[in-house]
Amino acid sequence: MPGLRILKALPLKMISIPLLVISGPSGAGKSSLLDRLLSNHPKIFGFSADTTRSPRPGETDGRHYHFTNCADFESLRAQNHFIESTEFAGNLYGTSIGAVKDVADSGRMCVLDIDLMGVKQIESNPYVQSKRVLIKPPNPETLRRRLQKRGTEAPEAVEARLARARSELQSAEGSGIYDKVIVNSDLDLAYRELDEYSMSLYRLVNKRDHV
Repeated sequence: MPGLRILKALPLKMISIPLLVISGPSGAGKSSLLDRLLSNHPKIFGFSADTTRSPRPGETDGRHYHFTNCADFESLRAQNHFIESTEFAGNLYGTSIGAVKDVADSGRMCVLDIDLMGVKQIESNPYVQSKRVLIKPPNPETLRRRLQKRGTEAPEAVEARLARARSELQSAEGSGIYDKVIVNSDLDLAYRELDEYSMSLYRLVNKRDHV
């Protein structure tokens, strides 16, 4: 498994383009929506996220995640090289400053796929500009079916994700830190809503930078 590129710590103020943060519980459909957004607008949006978990079938390094090992991840986290980081189901997840800057330097808007804890870390950071989108399932029963349909985890892991999802959604709905909430009851309709919001944000930033 490849390791994270070892970069010196970079000041957050070097990242001038706002981040588009997409959050929601496992099974809400945020990964499917994000994949479609990146595929349809590869020159506008770029993805950045690091994890120590193993790739799932169909996932590729550098597109779905930057897959790494615990030693490299912990080394960079100890150097405060992450904008946000968390642990779930024995795996580490985070957003490194260097990876975000790479996307920003290419002129694209960086998109993050993170949990509520990561969103709170970003929201409280005075150096990071972001717009935050919450993706919700229509109801708990639909969420359970989606997680079970994956067939990639044991039943106890599914139950753990469901318990975490309920807790996250309860906290998220009363947090006031999201700029946009999308209920994913139909993937095409949810994507249309995400696409319109994301493109309007990109056009606003692009217009501001050319004033």
